[in-house]
Amino acid sequence: MAKKKLLCVIMPVYNEKKTILEIIRRVQKVKIAGFDKKIIIVDDFSTDGTRELLKSVVKKNKNIELILKKKNEGKGSALRVGFQRACGDYTVIQDADLEYDPEDYKHLLEPLMRGNADVVYGSRFLGQHRAFLFLNFLANIILNFVTNVLYNTILTDMETCYKMFKTSIVKEMRLNSNGFEIEPEMTAFVFKHKYKIYEVPINFYGRGYEEGKKIKASDGFKALFALIRYRF
Repeated sequence: MAKKKLLCVIMPVYNEKKTILEIIRRVQKVKIAGFDKKIIIVDDFSTDGTRELLKSVVKKNKNIELILKKKNEGKGSALRVGFQRACGDYTVIQDADLEYDPEDYKHLLEPLMRGNADVVYGSRFLGQHRAFLFLNFLANIILNFVTNVLYNTILTDMETCYKMFKTSIVKEMRLNSNGFEIEPEMTAFVFKHKYKIYEVPINFYGRGYEEGKKIKASDGFKALFALIRYRF
């Protein structure tokens, strides 16, 4: 019997009490032929009761590792901590809200398994999605355009959460960002190191600020400056 491969799911969390149990359930529910899953959750010092829920979940699930940060520093910081513990064959990023569907892991894996890619991005703009907030949509258009000009590529969704890597690449990355600018920093690393990147369509269920969305307009400007900074 062939040994199963391992998919490592890195989940940064901050104040997601309303959704954390459901997203963990959805990740656990996904069945991928020939794969086991390891979930590494990094709580970025939540203050809404998320930590207590996570502690109870870990006791019941041997494939979940929980890391509790001692202060809130941002998504980038949480991801960097998670990447240090990445393991297995492939690593994917999973936000703790319900905007992204873990069933799409199968689509992300396909180009990697065929040997066509080293990194796969799940594009919200190629698949089915809930109508975006206009300003967020506009910011994504600008960031994608700048990415494509700077790196001579045709990405449609640089800011997507769903980035799946060969785990060996994750281990090579030396990232510095603490906030949402981690996304352009990761993208810059991939392109500057000439890794083969592939995009696949995913489903996206965007939420509004009243539903807990955290990224703001100022984060878009930070991402723009990061794209330029990490290019040169």
